[in-house]
Amino acid sequence: LCALCSTAMFVSLSTGPMVSGSLVKGNVGQNITVPCFYSVKGTQDITSMCWGRDSCPVSKCYRTIIWTDGWKVTEQYNSRYMLKGNLLVGDVSLTIVNAEEADSGIYCCRVEISGWFNDQTSNHKVVIEKARISTASPHTYTSEQTSAHGSASESSFTITRTWPSVSASEAPQTASGPCSSTLDRSNVTSNLQNVSVSLPSQQYSENGLYIGIGLCAVLLVILILALFLT
Repeated sequence: LCALCSTAMFVSLSTGPMVSGSLVKGNVGQNITVPCFYSVKGTQDITSMCWGRDSCPVSKCYRTIIWTDGWKVTEQYNSRYMLKGNLLVGDVSLTIVNAEEADSGIYCCRVEISGWFNDQTSNHKVVIEKARISTASPHTYTSEQTSAHGSASESSFTITRTWPSVSASEAPQTASGPCSSTLDRSNVTSNLQNVSVSLPSQQYSENGLYIGIGLCAVLLVILILALFLT
């Protein structure tokens, strides 16, 4: 019987109490909170506790970060690790300020409860990662055209925000350009029309002159012949 009791005690010491835990993820530079609570029904339930790195040992905390007497923090080994919860209601959650990748790992929360092997322990895995950086270019944006009937067109185009600067002296003078070009085109068109109209009329007048001269010559010849015959 004594041998059985000794064996049971050895197994209890080697395995320790039941351990719960959680997984907490965060990004570098954030404040990360690792949750840990215990039941407080009255002031008699307020008790001491500790936070440490690595899994919870049989007693106390390994690589201790913080100790409390249940009412306030009594030991603090790094200013970035603090308890911001209400200790008097059993909120002993650990806050890691400005988290770093080196803060990743296992954290032990041990609440000391009177009696043999009654401590409440929990192991929490913390993972701190670098924040993802967006690769989208900040210098471009996309605009979607809309048809006359109000429906969006199927294609979109990209316009860049970077344009070369143009001084006032280099800017093209377009105020009078279109008007002057329009006037020049109209003048040329009218001149061409005038030429195309005047040429046929001039040819007709010349032909009439030649015909009249020819008729006069024929009449003159007939008149001379008539004189000779008489």
